[in-house]
Amino acid sequence: MIKSKYKVIGVMSGTSLDGLDLAYIEFSFDNSWSFKIIKAETIGYPNKWDEILKNLVLNSFDELEKIDKDYTIYLASTINDFIKKNKIVELDAVCSHGHTALHQPSKKLTYQIGNLSELSKLIEKKVICDFRVQDVELGGQGAPLVPIGDDLLFYKYDYCLNLGGFANVSTKVNSARIAYDICPLNIVLNHYAIKFGHNFDENGKIAATGNINSQLLKALNQLEFYKSSPPKSLGLEWVNKTIFPLIGFYQLSIKDVLRTFVEHSAFQIALEINKTKNASALITGGGVYNLFLMDRIKQLTYNSIIVPSKKLIEYKEALIFGLLGVLKLRGENNCLSSVTGAKRDHSSGKTYNP
Repeated sequence: MIKSKYKVIGVMSGTSLDGLDLAYIEFSFDNSWSFKIIKAETIGYPNKWDEILKNLVLNSFDELEKIDKDYTIYLASTINDFIKKNKIVELDAVCSHGHTALHQPSKKLTYQIGNLSELSKLIEKKVICDFRVQDVELGGQGAPLVPIGDDLLFYKYDYCLNLGGFANVSTKVNSARIAYDICPLNIVLNHYAIKFGHNFDENGKIAATGNINSQLLKALNQLEFYKSSPPKSLGLEWVNKTIFPLIGFYQLSIKDVLRTFVEHSAFQIALEINKTKNASALITGGGVYNLFLMDRIKQLTYNSIIVPSKKLIEYKEALIFGLLGVLKLRGENNCLSSVTGAKRDHSSGKTYNP
């Protein structure tokens, strides 16, 4: 049934492994969409799941299927706890991204664990999930999916950037929404911060004490990915195959690796938002808290950088996956071919009832 108000839970697990983001949201439609994040929380992964998710790409497909079942049970338990803790009664659906295990769209392959029909039975709620598969089947990249939300909720900004495991951007070109991954970000920075004894480089303090290695910086900026045109997306497999071996070749201290990679990331991000003069860029995601990275981005761009409320910084992706689910409920397109390169716009996702 088409309604003007929906209450859903958006669930997001990103490649930076910060944890599970859960957001209870009310969406309203009156000529345009508006939203209110009622409750939101990030549940950190236990060490067991942190290790499993970090090494997903090393598993065989059979092993992934077993992990998928176990992760679905863990996901259900976490969602149930969130519903109980926040005394949530009104709920149209749980809209979940799952966690990306494999993403190789050129091989027509994308696999997010936690999207099994059992999830709906375990939480006894309608579930809308698995938003990427149909797009890849239609010849698209299956990513990024957030830009439909940028188009419907944050259209007043020229650029919407997410600084997560990867940095990605969404913008309009000739009235068509386009979006794509810019570069790896926290997936790399956190990897080296952990080697230094920290889960992440708080405020970018470690990077700030390092020195830029000009040879590595040049090699990173010359990678073939940066020469290709959108639509384009990145995955952990590419980072493991391309980024880590390249960095390892130079045998640098962790401080210098972090400093060089921050410079590389800031340069690539600024390059994108400098394509339009006098533009505004809304920036969200965990990378916003890396103050050193943010300073470098601001120094490399002449455009306006807008950092929103903490709730939106941290839960924008969960918010938008909630919206993707609402659009699916309404039978409306939630995936844009101009973004992913699919054959057509479409309404993506699987719906499961308990």
